[in-house]
Amino acid sequence: MEPSLILIGAFVGMLVGLTGVGGAALLTPLLITIGVQPAVAVATDLFYSSVTKLFGSVQHVRQQTVNLPLVKQFALGSLPGAAASILLLKTYPPLHAYQDTIIRNTLGIMLIVVALLNLVKLWLGDEATGAIQDKPLEGKLVLTISIGFVLGFLVGLTSIGSGSLFALAMMFFYRLTAAELVGTDIVHAFLLVSAAGLMHAGLGHIHYGLAFQLLIGSVPGVLLGSRLSAKIPAKPLRTAMAAIILLSGIKLL
Repeated sequence: MEPSLILIGAFVGMLVGLTGVGGAALLTPLLITIGVQPAVAVATDLFYSSVTKLFGSVQHVRQQTVNLPLVKQFALGSLPGAAASILLLKTYPPLHAYQDTIIRNTLGIMLIVVALLNLVKLWLGDEATGAIQDKPLEGKLVLTISIGFVLGFLVGLTSIGSGSLFALAMMFFYRLTAAELVGTDIVHAFLLVSAAGLMHAGLGHIHYGLAFQLLIGSVPGVLLGSRLSAKIPAKPLRTAMAAIILLSGIKLL
């Protein structure tokens, strides 16, 4: 039992509950940095995220801050997308032979993209996407499922984006309140990382001992963050997180 891992879990869990983003983008590169094999880091993070986001999901459902129709439409694309990327890495020999290198480089690129998109969205506002946001959800079914598939594919490959990339998509294309965006993001992310985590578990990639130490801290952390999400302004926090994520991505390349 390492207290440092429990503290890391608590910190990451609180950020997930507070903003809906940042968990994998902070945790996965940290695990790789301390020597965990990239494929194992991705799988362990997915398992950890599944349990963490379960508690956050329950809290947000109780608060009625979840857009369930949007969750269902995203899941129709994201779950098959995640399954496709995991199976492709495992079954296609040229990719499987370089799995760790592919994951590490893709992870670094994803972190940089996530950080830059977060900063652009936070500081440029919603003016350019107002027309798309105003369309009814039923009229964006193909768009929503397509976004879900592409981002789900990337999440299955790197564990990054179940919160951050989908949160960005929701901010750009859907009109939600701040609390509803966080709640919808967390509930969908729970479904996505659980499905991807189960596939990785079947491949024997998850380090359960490491995951459970992180979870000891993350469960109370995500509950606290979820309760505070409607009370604390997220913009300064997300800006700081984006800067950290950007540096992490650059370091991995």
